[in-house]
Parts: sequence; C-alpha cells; structure tokens
Amino acid sequence: MNVTHIVPWIDPTVSQWSAEARWLRWLTFLWLGIGLLVLFSASYSVSIAERGYGLHYVLIQMLWVGVGLVVFNRIVHTSLDQLLKLSGTVLLIVLGLVCLTLIPALGVTVNGATRWLPLGPFMIQPSELIKPCLVLQGARLFGRWHQLSWRTRLTWLSIFVTVLAVILVQPNLSTAAVCGLTLWLIALASGMPYRYITMTALGGSMAAVVSVSIKTYQRQRIVSFLNPWADPGNQGYQLIQSLLAIGSGGLWGQGFGLSQQKLYSLPIQYTDFIFAVFAEEFGFMGCLVLLLLLAVYASTAMVVALRLTQPLHQLVAVGATVVLVGQSLLNMGVATGVLPTTGLPFPMLSYGGSSMVASLAAAALLVRAAREINLETTPVPLPLQGRSRLRLIDQASRPGL
Repeated sequence: MNVTHIVPWIDPTVSQWSAEARWLRWLTFLWLGIGLLVLFSASYSVSIAERGYGLHYVLIQMLWVGVGLVVFNRIVHTSLDQLLKLSGTVLLIVLGLVCLTLIPALGVTVNGATRWLPLGPFMIQPSELIKPCLVLQGARLFGRWHQLSWRTRLTWLSIFVTVLAVILVQPNLSTAAVCGLTLWLIALASGMPYRYITMTALGGSMAAVVSVSIKTYQRQRIVSFLNPWADPGNQGYQLIQSLLAIGSGGLWGQGFGLSQQKLYSLPIQYTDFIFAVFAEEFGFMGCLVLLLLLAVYASTAMVVALRLTQPLHQLVAVGATVVLVGQSLLNMGVATGVLPTTGLPFPMLSYGGSSMVASLAAAALLVRAAREINLETTPVPLPLQGRSRLRLIDQASRPGL
C-alpha cells in the first residue's frame, strides 16, 4: 500500500491539488486536533474513576482516528465517479449491518437504545457509518433524477425510507433526522420539483410526530426541553447542567482542563454534551472561535460546490457539508437548549469510533470533490494522429475553403 494512504501529512501530491482542497485538508486536521484536546479534558476525570488511568478514552479515540485517516486518504485518492458507482453496494451492506442491530442476539443495548454491534473488544454503530454512504447515493439518485425511470427512482426512495425506518426502530430519532435532513437538502440542491420537496418534508414531519407519540421518553424530552426547570432532578437534569456549564465559562472560560461541571454534575460529558465542557473551559470567545472554524469550513465547502461543474459532484459537496457542519450546529443547539435533548455526537469532537470514521469519510468526500475542480477545468487535448490530419485542419481554416 502506498504510504501516502496511511500517513496523510507526507502526501507529495498535495501541491497539485486545488487551493480549496488544501484548505479543507488542513482545516479538517485542525478540527481533529481540537477535538482530541477537548476529549482529553472532558474524559480524563471519568476515565480515572472508571478505568484507573486518565487516557483510556483518548487512546481508544486515537486508534479510531488512525482507522479514519486510512479511510480518509483512500477516499481522497479515489475518483469521485468511482466512489459514486460503489456507493449503492456499500449502502446496502451498511444497511444490512443496521438491521443486524435489531437481532437480540447481536445488537448491544445501551441506555435503552440498541444501536451497536460488537467488534471484538470494541463496538461499532452502523447508523453513523451509513451517513457518508447516503451522501454519495443521494447525490447519485437526485443528481440523475430526470435520466432515471420511475422504477429505479421508487426502488432507491424505498431503500432510503427503509434506512430511516430501521434507525427509528432502534430507536435513534436524532440520527434518523440527520440522515433524512441530509437527503432532503441534497434533493433541494439538485433542483427537484418543489411539490416533491414539500411532500417529503410533510411526510418526514408526520413520521417524527408518530415516533414522538409512540415513544414516551421522546415526548418527555420535548416537554423538558420547553421547561427543564419543571423537573430539574430527572428529565431536565441534562439540559440544566449543560446550561450551567456554558454559563460558568463566562467571557474567557475557566481554562483548559478546569471545567467543574464535568467532575460531578454534567452527564455523558465526553460524547453528547462535550460542547458544554468546551464552552466552560474556553468561554464565549472560545465558542466564537469554534463557530468561526465551522463558518470557514462551510464557506470553503460552498465555494467548492459553486466551482464544480458536474452536478453529482456538487451534490456530494453539499451533502458532506450538511453531515459535518450541520450536525455540529445541531449538537450545539442541543447543548444550549435551542433544540430538544437528544443523543447526537459532535463530529470529530465527541468520543465514538463509528462517528469518527464517518466524519473523516465525509470530510474526505469534501476534499475529493475539491480535488475534482482541477480535473474538471483542465483542458483535454484532442488526439491528432499523423501530419495529414494537421494539414486538413490547416486547409479547412483558410478563407475561401
């Protein structure tokens, strides 16, 4: 295997990439580095209490980072058209893994949700791994919508609905919402007729209402989100502690590693509520810097989408941006009480191997899309064989002929 597919920092081909691809590559590494530092701070005390040493979660995360970087570099060095051709097969394989979580003998249940499959000493979450697959296959379907028969359209729409339904059954409303929103925005960006877009939005909203009506705990979360202080010791506890952590950060924060809420009060502080730890330690100014990073990342991604000429490549850039930046904003919304409390990781910050690999794969799709800019704008010379053809062209270009 080429060493550049394992160690991304020594890739000699980077100088040939477009400026946007280089920017996105280093912004991804910066985001990843910040995430490992924040995870170290958020998990250290819990790791000592549970495992006896403070680096347990960080070391496991770094192992998954290594796996994710191999995937990252393989995608970056593979043609986007080739990735699009493989996306359908890979999506069906990962969908099969998602379905396996529903089998009692295989699926692992944590906190009432069966989302994981055992992989030796580790666990994988297939519903996270399916996100970059949905980006590719969504772009492939909606980007070629007018060229496909209704049979092909309905087949893949049924597969997408199956993906969302199986994830809802786990239950995992937040991941289903992110996947559905990603597909919906890809369809919107593709120029789909507004009547289809509106019908899909209404259908998704109805599915969410049905899910909330059936699942009592989801209904309780919405009620506690509207007024967490009505039940501060139970349903509203997570959000209240998150708000206390964010408010304690003040303007400049308590300092790296000095969060107090993570020690005693804030639950799942190294996964779903890791942003609250970040806000407490780095304060309002640190949150602005993080938002600036997301804004620069999203702006660069949109420049890539605008500069690309092939519609499918543009839609891949849009979908990958939604998975990374959109999900980050949703996580921040949950931590700040803008959205109902739900289990949604912060890409490349929250602890979780499947989320890390999926996030790096989505970032790689974005970088690969940016690399396609040079390939699409480079003129391809026409093959001219022999001097006779040159003479014919010269004669045809003379006036009067």
